[in-house]
Amino acid sequence: MTALAHVPNPVQDLPSLIDRAAAMLSSAKTAAEVLEARETAGLAYDAAKRAARMSRAKSAHDDLIAAAHRAQAHALEIEAAAKRRLADEYDGAQERGEVAKRGWESGVDKRNTTTAADLGLRRDQIHEARLIRDAEAADPGITRRTLNDRLEHGEEPTRAALRKMVTDAAMRGMRPQRSPSRRNPHYVPPTPEQAAWQHVTGTFRAFAEWASDENLALARQGMFEARNAPFHHLDAKAIAEGSAAFKTIKEWFDA
Repeated sequence: MTALAHVPNPVQDLPSLIDRAAAMLSSAKTAAEVLEARETAGLAYDAAKRAARMSRAKSAHDDLIAAAHRAQAHALEIEAAAKRRLADEYDGAQERGEVAKRGWESGVDKRNTTTAADLGLRRDQIHEARLIRDAEAADPGITRRTLNDRLEHGEEPTRAALRKMVTDAAMRGMRPQRSPSRRNPHYVPPTPEQAAWQHVTGTFRAFAEWASDENLALARQGMFEARNAPFHHLDAKAIAEGSAAFKTIKEWFDA
């Protein structure tokens, strides 16, 4: 795996470090490149965590601490996405016989079989990557919602909190589906397509209910106050991407 380039002062360079991790993951074509993206996102998370801790120690303004927490959330989201990719890459390599499976037969020549350790991975890291992947499959968007919930409540988005939520979601996904309720014998569980559409409509409905004139006026003022914040461009990017998705969905109705 290619060594990561030295970052002289990651605390001061958080926005570009997060952008770099996102770009690396987006362009990653191999497992090694996914690992690099994961490591870079992890470096950004650690730097943001230190920045938040230093801000609290200096009794800095709440906006600075909140900005550091948003950077942590961005880094965690990229790191989680990299781990999902890693789980797929690793499992695919095992199925192709490129990486040894656990509990291999004694007749296999271990000297010529790549192991997790050879790739610089621990078993617990692979297990966690699979949990995150399975959690997103069982409850799409669980990573982003968990991070947003922490931010909205003024809480630090940490790996531990994210790990607990995705583990619970993954465990729910592994349980057998409940049989239809006896009180409604005509109940039919939604298909993946229906569930995805329900997620879209639920998101729109929740935002529409919140977006009163008063709340929008407050948000607009908050936008002006945040323009000079160190991570404002990341918020603007997320809004632009969300707006593009909303526009696409609106076009479905007009088609």
